[in-house]
Amino acid sequence: MNLDDTIVALATPPGRGGIGVVRIAGPEARTIALAMLRLKHDLQPGHAVFGELIEPCGGGTPARENESARIDEVVVTYFAKPHSYTTDDIVEISAHGSPVVLRRVVELALASGARLAEPGEFTMRAFLNGRIDLAQAEAVRDLIDSQTLFQAKVAAQQLEGALSRRLQPIKQKLVELVAVLEAGIDFAEDDVSVVPGDQILQRIADIRAPLEELGASFAFGKIVHEGLTLAIVGRPNVGKSSLFNRLIERERAIVTASPGTTRDLVTETVAIGGIPVKLIDTAGIRRALDEAEGIGIRKSMEALADADLVLVVLDVSQSIAAEDQELLRQVEGRPAILVENKCDLCSSPLPGIGSQLPRVRTSAIRGEGVAELKSEILRQVGGENGVQAETGFVTNVRHQDLIRRSLSAIDAAADAIPRRIPHEMLLLDLYAALRHLDEITGATTTDDILNLIFSTFCIGK
Repeated sequence: MNLDDTIVALATPPGRGGIGVVRIAGPEARTIALAMLRLKHDLQPGHAVFGELIEPCGGGTPARENESARIDEVVVTYFAKPHSYTTDDIVEISAHGSPVVLRRVVELALASGARLAEPGEFTMRAFLNGRIDLAQAEAVRDLIDSQTLFQAKVAAQQLEGALSRRLQPIKQKLVELVAVLEAGIDFAEDDVSVVPGDQILQRIADIRAPLEELGASFAFGKIVHEGLTLAIVGRPNVGKSSLFNRLIERERAIVTASPGTTRDLVTETVAIGGIPVKLIDTAGIRRALDEAEGIGIRKSMEALADADLVLVVLDVSQSIAAEDQELLRQVEGRPAILVENKCDLCSSPLPGIGSQLPRVRTSAIRGEGVAELKSEILRQVGGENGVQAETGFVTNVRHQDLIRRSLSAIDAAADAIPRRIPHEMLLLDLYAALRHLDEITGATTTDDILNLIFSTFCIGK
C-alpha cells in the first residue's frame, strides 16, 4: 500500500439516495477533482463550494464553456493537509445519490490518476500519519457498526482516546520501572543503588492492579460490543410469550390460553439500557405430547444452554411443579433471573422455592414489573450503576488478549524476584509486558495485524 498515491472511494452506502459522497485523498486530490468540476468559487480549505460535475470533452473543446458536458450539480468540500481526516489533501464531492452519477465520479478520478482505495485505507492513513492511534482507529469501525445509541457513545469515547488515556499512566509506571532497573544494571559499579526486591514487587503491584481492573471491564465491554443472548424458559402457559411481547413492545409471539402454543424458537433483538439483547422465546418445557413438541422442547434446552442470561418464568397462581424445580436445578450457578409471573392473579410469594436467584414479580398481561425486570437484567450484566459509568473500558477481544498477555508477563517478573533471578532476565518480562500494551495503541505492531484490522472496514472509510 503506497501512502503517496491519491485514492478515491464512495464514502456513502451503495444504492440510491438523496445524496452520495465520493472522497478523494492524496497529493493530487485537488488537481484530480478540479478536472471534473465547474465551480462558482475557488476551493478554500474548510469551505463548501457549489458547482457542477462535468464530463471532460475531447478534441480541444473547453469543458467549462460546454453546457452539454454537465452531469450533475454538486457541493464540494476541500480539506487541506494536515487538517484533514488522513492529514492528506482531501476533496469530498457530494452529488445526488444516483449510482450512475457516483460511479462516473469515481471513474473520472481513476482516469485522472487516482487509485481505488482499499478497505479502511482512509483510516489506516490517519493512523500511519499519527492523527489517531490504533485503538481509536478500531473505534471508528465500532462506531459505524453501532446498533444502539449506547454503543455509539462508547465507540465515540474510544475514538476520543478514552482507552488510550486509561492505559497511559499504566505504561508510564512500567517504563519508569524498566528505566530504574536498566540504570541499576548499567551503573552497578558506580554509586547508583540497586532497587531492593520488595520495592520492585510494590511497583509491579502498582502496575498490575489498574491493568487487571481494566482487563476485568471486558466482561461488560464484550456485552456492549456484541450484545446479549437471553432465553425465556418455563413450563407451558406460564406467560413466556406474553412476557416476550412485553419486552419487545409488540405482538411478535402468538399467545393463546392453550398450553404448548409455542412449538419453535421465536427470536427478536431489542435494546435494553443501550445493550443489544437477543430475546429467545422457547417452547414450554414438559413431557412432549407429540414429535413436533418434542423437537421444540429440545431446541428450548439448547437455547437455555447457549444463553448468556436465562429468565426462568414461573406461574405464581399455581403451585410449583416438578418441571419448575428441574429448570431451577439446570440454571444453578449460571446468570439467571427468577420471574414470578401472573402476580395480578396472586399477591402472595410463591412458596416452596429454595433457589437463591434474584426474583422479579411481573404481570405480563398488565405490564407490571417489566421495568423492574429490565433493570435486573442490566444489573446482572453490570450495566446499571456499574461499569457503564466508566470510560475507557475494554470492548475489543484483541485488546483483552493483549492485556492478558501483559499481565502474564508482569506476573512472571514478580515471580522472579523471590527466586533472585538477575535483573537482566527480569527486564525481558517487563519489556514483553510493555510491548503487548504498545500493540493496543499501535506504538509497536506488525503489518499482518494492521492488514487484519483494516480489512474489516468498508472501502470508503
